[in-house]
Formats: sequence, structure tokens, C-alpha cells
Amino acid sequence: MNALRLKRSSRSSPPTLSLETVPKPTVTAGYVLVKVHASAIQPSDRLNAKGGFSLTSFPRIPGRDFSGTIVAGPKDRIGEDVYGTSGSKFGFSEDGAHAEYCLVPETAVVRKPRTLSYLQAASVGVPFTTAVLCVRRARTTAEDVVLVLGAAGAVGSAAVQVAKAMGCKGVITASRSDSTDVNVAMDTALEAVTSLTGGKGADVVIDTVGDIGLMKAALGVLAVNGRYVWIAAPRGGASTDFTFDLLRAYRKEHELVGCNSLNYSAADMAEIMRQLQVWFDNGTLKTKADEEFVVVGLDEAVEAYGKVSPGKVVLISMDRK
Repeated sequence: MNALRLKRSSRSSPPTLSLETVPKPTVTAGYVLVKVHASAIQPSDRLNAKGGFSLTSFPRIPGRDFSGTIVAGPKDRIGEDVYGTSGSKFGFSEDGAHAEYCLVPETAVVRKPRTLSYLQAASVGVPFTTAVLCVRRARTTAEDVVLVLGAAGAVGSAAVQVAKAMGCKGVITASRSDSTDVNVAMDTALEAVTSLTGGKGADVVIDTVGDIGLMKAALGVLAVNGRYVWIAAPRGGASTDFTFDLLRAYRKEHELVGCNSLNYSAADMAEIMRQLQVWFDNGTLKTKADEEFVVVGLDEAVEAYGKVSPGKVVLISMDRK
């Protein structure tokens, strides 16, 4: 089969990515072989290709999110259209989905939502599972007002949808754009949040940005008993040191909660994907339309790894010739 492959000559050298012909995986007990129809190039895949994850072993086929059809495995599942995403291994210490076929644990794949195309289903995994993990880690309830930082991004927009699907009392969106409730470029102190909540503040903050200045501002509008969950931090050598007002935090009983999707197993992610399947099938959640994606063939994918299309999700279509 054809597959993208990451190789590294030494621990100190950066990985290289190339398209290669490799053996098709052989099914073993407890696994299924999936013919991949589409797979997303997520930001974490690009970071992986730069050597950004210590858990990655080489050589390695990358690719965390996929949709496809089971072609080998338990007889009752052959022919089933499925979708899936990685936990801590798939695409890192086990071969991923940027290939014509991928081998995954049977417990790691879930029936593809009937309402989604293969392209749409392949875009769901990392953004939506991370969003669900955030609301869970923050113990979000229907009584909460949720502030989403980076609401125009992939995880942020998914978090907005998930919070609304849960029936949260209010969802406040924030980004560097006037398209959201709060433009953080203009309102650096997030004064609009105080106004929108009648002075109470947000019960939950979901931070998908990882900017220290923005984090300090958002802590300032966190309500009593508020929970602050974040998924990102500065990179590229920038300082990750952060200080906050201990007196204010204990008086308001604030909680700071990190969220890292790589701490979870493939089975954990499949359980989330199963809930997402229900929400997509009943129309509660939606993705972009097929024509809104940037779609490339596997033979174009190495070049696509190096190109970032702002606001666009890049998908590899194995069916594209």
C-alpha cells in the first residue's frame, strides 16, 4: 500500500516525511483492518512531523483522524463504515491513518455517523473529542455559562457546539474577530464577559489558545467556583511561566485544569466518538460541508503538510486519483 512515513536518522535530527510503498498490515486478534477513505492533517500531525512529540517512535506512519470501511476482522463488522481518532499511541508509537489502510483495535473504531460524508467524518476526531474532554474536565453542567477562547478555531468551534448540545445556560464566544461575542484583540480585559453575565463572570472557561496574557484576563472574569480548562501553551521557546493571584483564586474557589488528549487510550476516545455519533446523527452537531475543506490526494500530502491554510481543514482523500 501507499503511505506517508516519518523517518529520523538520529535523535538529534528532525524527521523527514515521504510517500512510500509499504506492506499492507496483517490483521491480528482484537484488531480490524480499515480501508481509509479520508484522513485529516491536524495541527498535531504537523507538529509530529517536526519531531514535536517525545512519544513518537520512528519510522512511523502519522495521521490521527480517519474515516473508512472495515475490510478484515470479525465477520460481523466487515463492510462497516467507521470513523476514529488517536489516543496516546495511534500515529505516534503505532502506525496511523495517513495510508491506504490502517490497523486499529476493534474497540477503537465506531460506526460512522450516517449524516456525515467520509470527508466530514475524518475531520471530527481531534477537535470534537478534545472539546468533549474539556467540558468533562471542567465538570460542565447545564447551569453553567461557558466562555470559549479561540471560538473560531477547530477545537473552539467544536467546544461551542458541544456546550450548546449539553444545554448550557449560556455560551460566550471569543476570538480575534468581530464574528464572535468578544473580540479579544479589541477587548483585552474581556470586559464584555462581565457585561454579558451581569457581573457574575463565566462559570467555565475553555481556553484553546494558550496565550498567557489572555489567560490572565480570562481568570479575571471567572465566576465564584469557576473552572478554567486549557489545552495549549506557548511554543517555540516562548516562556510558559504563569503567575496568578493566589488570594483571589482561593477566595473565589477557582480551579485550573489542564487537558491533554494524549493521556487517553483509543478506547477512551472511541467512547467519546460514540456519543458524538449520536449528536451528529440527530443533527445536534455539524461539521463543515465537503466543499469547505482543502482536499488533497495521498500523492500531494507531503507538500500539503508544509502548507497551512488559515481557517481551512486539510484532508487527505485516499479515493482521490
